[in-house]
This record gives sequence, structure tokens and C-alpha cells, in this order.
Amino acid sequence: MYNLNGKVAFVTGAGGKHGIGRGIALRLAQEGADVVVTDLSTKPYPDAEWDGLPAVQAEIEALGCRSLALTCDVSDAHSVQSAIQQAVETVGRVDILLNNAGARAAKDRTPVVDLLEADWDRVLAVNLKGTFLCSQAAARHMLARGGGGRIINIASTAGKQGVARFAAYCSSKFGVIGFTQSLAQELAGHGITVNAICPSLTATERVGHMASVLAPPGTPLDEATENLLAASRARTPIGRLAQPQDIAGAVAFLASDEADFLTGLSIPVAGGAMMI
Repeated sequence: MYNLNGKVAFVTGAGGKHGIGRGIALRLAQEGADVVVTDLSTKPYPDAEWDGLPAVQAEIEALGCRSLALTCDVSDAHSVQSAIQQAVETVGRVDILLNNAGARAAKDRTPVVDLLEADWDRVLAVNLKGTFLCSQAAARHMLARGGGGRIINIASTAGKQGVARFAAYCSSKFGVIGFTQSLAQELAGHGITVNAICPSLTATERVGHMASVLAPPGTPLDEATENLLAASRARTPIGRLAQPQDIAGAVAFLASDEADFLTGLSIPVAGGAMMI
């Protein structure tokens, strides 16, 4: 276990019950951090029997840590700046930024010749511009209070190797890795490390969205989802899908003092499916 007592984390995209964001938020709280959780809406999956951000906030507080739940559109500079300001005013500071918010799979998962400009823009706005805006706002705060901190970006194995029909997504995640390396060099002298984690397909609510747009027309959603999961398991030497806690474990390490000398990395959390 790592000691994050006295630290404050700001986690985007944290409202899903089975999501990476919630898994990370809870792990950081278990390590002692107070955690600000954000998402585009209070309940990002309105059809689910899950209360979204208020439920995550309650779980964090039940672990004995302070928490704050905020709505935030990471693609909008004013929304991001407002959320960071609210976090600082309410909880006192931000020591750890976790850029997890991502665009849901939709019509962008299509061949480039059929890809609409609006779908390209939506994915890049959330995945890449959102990472930039949140990092910029958090870094300004960290520098203003004298430096020191952690910025951790969720990229993807698809940010290291292109995938057919994923051009917008891959481009956004390749961009996150490049952005991570540039920002790491800019902030290293101020005691702020910047790293990226590259998960393989992870068992979250988003899998169903992806399966529905990738499957042949007429394929039942359950069948399409299982086919997608089975294909991912078959590509993974460890023989199972990534779980949110796998990503959360890597985040907890990078957020801790044990990772003081690590910056600019893009680490696959992929069960051996990617080793670069």
C-alpha cells in the first residue's frame, strides 16, 4: 500500500459504476487521499440502477476521506477552470490529476473514408483537448503553490498501435502520449511528474457501446459484446480482460512517492497483449 495521506486527487470521468474512473477514485481514497470526482453529468448512465457521482462520493467518504462531486465538461475550458477552482476552494488543493474522461464509442468507429468530421472532432475534443485543458488548469495551480504534484493520463494500447476503424480514437490516444512526454519535460524541474497509462480493453460499461457499433448489422447486443470480449481475452497472454482495479493499481503507484523518478512514461496495463 502507498501513503497518500494529505493528498488531494482530481479524477475525471468517475461516475460509472463499473468504470475505470470510479475504480481509481476508490483506490486513491483507500491510500488516504481526498478525492474530487467529476463527470459530464451527475448520473452519466441514467438507465442504470446506480446514482453516479453522489454514490462515488459517498463511497469515498465512507473510507474516511473527504470528497467532492462536480459536473465538468472536459472539452470546455471554462468548465474545467471552474471545476479546478471549486476543488481548490472546497478541499484546499489539487496534488494529483487523473485524466480519465473519454468519448464514448459511437459513429466514429468506422473506416476513415466514412468518418464524419463531427465525429472526429467529438473524440479529439474529449480525449485529447480535455486532457490538455485539465492538465493546463491543474499545472497552473500546482506551479502557483510552489510545485510538486502528479498528472496521470489514461491513454490506451490503441495509442501505441493503430487499429482499423479506430482512427479518431487512436489519433486522440497517440496524441495523449505525445502530450504526456512534452508536458513531463516542461514540469520536471518543478517536481511535477506526468505519466500515461495504456490499458487494453477493460471490462466497463463502455464495452457494450463499442460492441454495438462494431458488430455486423442485426447482431444481438449480448452476442456482439461477448464476441468482443472473447477476442480480447484471446489476444491477452494472461488470459483475462483488464479490470478497473488493474488500472487503479498502476495509478496508485504513479501517484505515490515510490514513483518520484518516473516521468514521461506510457505504461501498458494489458496483461501482456502489448509490451512496448
